[in-house]
Amino acid sequence: MRAGLATGLAGLLAAALLFVLPALAQQTEESGGFVTGTLQSPILTVDSERMFSASAFGRKVAEEIERRGAELAAENRRIEAELAEEERALTERRAEMEPDAFRAAADAFDERVMRIRREQDAKARALAQRGEQARRRFFEAARPVLEQMMVEAGAAVIVEQRSVFMSLEVIDITEEAIERLDATIDPNIPAPEDAPPPEAADTP
Repeated sequence: MRAGLATGLAGLLAAALLFVLPALAQQTEESGGFVTGTLQSPILTVDSERMFSASAFGRKVAEEIERRGAELAAENRRIEAELAEEERALTERRAEMEPDAFRAAADAFDERVMRIRREQDAKARALAQRGEQARRRFFEAARPVLEQMMVEAGAAVIVEQRSVFMSLEVIDITEEAIERLDATIDPNIPAPEDAPPPEAADTP
């Protein structure tokens, strides 16, 4: 049933595009592309991935995640080298130790290695979650901006560009959206993991 619904929606979208494409083609020739207040279309498209990654906020997120990831990788290499040295030293002392004492020391070392591994894995997960949280904050802040663009164009829906079989470039609002979002969303990322969404200026 879900497949049938998807097929039906795709058919409706295709029919709508066939209805509006001729008018949009003429409008494109007259206006030269998407200009605020001139495009009138019931359907708009956007590349949401590009809208995020090419925005000032998205670039800042990528830079931070890359920097923190490199720091975590360097920390992991340092810890790995230290643990390898400790293991080598413990092995060298084995001949001088009582079996029970060595077994206790080896068990303590293994437990410490497992604890450190859990801690480092938790740091990696937290870094990935931070990236996802930043994306959610971005799209929450982008919503009123995109809604305003829909109002200006008289649109009823914004469709993901990658899911559209065919469309005119004039109805793609990705670049315009990036410009508006850069002007309204603070690119500085709050340090706390539970920080509120980036504030977007009130749209008129």
